[in-house]
Amino acid sequence: MSTNRRATTRVPSGRLVALSDAAAEFSVCTKTIRRRIADGTVTGYKVGRVIRVDLEELRRALVIKIPTTR
Repeated sequence: MSTNRRATTRVPSGRLVALSDAAAEFSVCTKTIRRRIADGTVTGYKVGRVIRVDLEELRRALVIKIPTTR
């Protein structure tokens, strides 16, 4: 019996970037991205000692279309 404790994760489809790079891309604070990881809106991936996020997943989660009145 194997005692591998790593969780099974899905493979990200987009480009993985560091939280600071993702925050700069969307003009938000890194704390905002950390909150989204904590509440489950976005998946965080630990690569070595650094947490990274999928830019496309983050774009789908953060960018919301605002309806016009016309």
